[in-house]
Amino acid sequence: MARDYKGPVEYSIEITLEQIASLLSDGYPVSKRTIGLLLLQDDKEIFDLVGRGDPDVLPEIERLVGEVKARYANPISYELAIERHREAKDIIRRTVRIKKEIISFSERLSRLTMNPIIGIPILFLVLYWGLYQFVGRLGAGTVVDFLERSIFEHHINPFMTKVVTDIIPWPVLRDLFVGEYGMLTLGLRYAVALILPIVAFFFIFFSIIEDSGYLPRLAMLIDRTFKKIGLSGRAVIPMVLGFGCATMATMVTRTLATKRERIIATMLLALAVPCSAQLGVMMALLSNRPKAMFLWAGIVAFIFLFVGFLASRILPGERPSFYMEVPPLRMPKFSNIISKTYVRVKWYFKEILPLFLLASFLIWFGKLTRLFDLVIHVLSWPVKLLGLPVEVSRIFLFGFFRRDYGAAGLYDLNKEGMLNGVQLVVSCVTLTLFLPCIAQFIMNIKERGWKTGLAISIFVLFFSFSVGYIVNAVLTGLGVVL
Repeated sequence: MARDYKGPVEYSIEITLEQIASLLSDGYPVSKRTIGLLLLQDDKEIFDLVGRGDPDVLPEIERLVGEVKARYANPISYELAIERHREAKDIIRRTVRIKKEIISFSERLSRLTMNPIIGIPILFLVLYWGLYQFVGRLGAGTVVDFLERSIFEHHINPFMTKVVTDIIPWPVLRDLFVGEYGMLTLGLRYAVALILPIVAFFFIFFSIIEDSGYLPRLAMLIDRTFKKIGLSGRAVIPMVLGFGCATMATMVTRTLATKRERIIATMLLALAVPCSAQLGVMMALLSNRPKAMFLWAGIVAFIFLFVGFLASRILPGERPSFYMEVPPLRMPKFSNIISKTYVRVKWYFKEILPLFLLASFLIWFGKLTRLFDLVIHVLSWPVKLLGLPVEVSRIFLFGFFRRDYGAAGLYDLNKEGMLNGVQLVVSCVTLTLFLPCIAQFIMNIKERGWKTGLAISIFVLFFSFSVGYIVNAVLTGLGVVL
């Protein structure tokens, strides 16, 4: 930060820095000014260092830090970053002169991806070929169908059923491993045949856009739109990560600059951003009904923007500012894509397989104690209001354990021919907007506090069924056939 500039931010901070420097003793490995700046940015290691070196003045330093932080709506690190950015632009303006700019092809393409007129069609092409064709039709359609029908239904499930039946003579215990909700015939099948290929194809797609440098350009492109819903372009990172794992994405929201942004992003992730496994199953469900798929996607996208817009008007706080370093646009490296995909799929599968087996156990235990029957009976009332079969009630219950688990159950119901086109759209919309899984629910409470986390979940629960009811009423009233 330049010393000759005394704007409102720096002037206030400079006074505090001088006061902190006057309290500190000599002997630190860096300057007192640097120590002061790090203290203002809540650097825990520096606080510990000062606590060991100057324990007598630490309370006074904490008081000064608290006073200067109270003057700003945003974190001090954010205010300092904005000030450095402004000063850097001023230095460039005063010192750099470009006689003739030579623009390469990659730079021209880079600018087109951030241009609102050209960038939006490019984004739709990326989503169409990346998510719909590659993840949806190839991964969730062709590969899932082959693994589930040709491998599991014809070979693995019958083999495991025979082995378990020969080993375990007690039907109650046998149902834990094989049968309708068995850990091997359902949990393992869902995890390996349904979820693993979908997650793998999504992470290949994500690794490509990440390694190419398109992701920060996407952030720049949608920054103006995100400003309307109380977010900045930086929020594209947790939002895109949410399509991989919403629990992980909720943790990443801590990188957003303001508390208001973090709350809005957390709520939108819990409401309208399906994880890769759930998204893939939805696409597999709707792949043979293009009109239903685009209707589902359009409704969820509208809810995302509508709820974000309302939240930005209700929640107090300053509008976010945004800046980001944009790396060069380049061809993705095959080795990078493979290594990133392998690490992510390995991590995700190690996380998901035990959870699927645990979910199967809990379902078995819940059915054995008839606890799940009671919950499903309660859920059947709002499900009937949505115009859906009573069997969908258990799908919502399973979806709370894992979003993709519920979607996979919906996949089975549709395969049995129990849902027509309108019911399929209504169930997909409602399940997408339904409560986040237990892991994301816990992460919401951990990141936002139990009051905010619980309030978000209650809002999502009632809002999802309300939207499902409206969608069903509109489609049925208009006589839409899908």
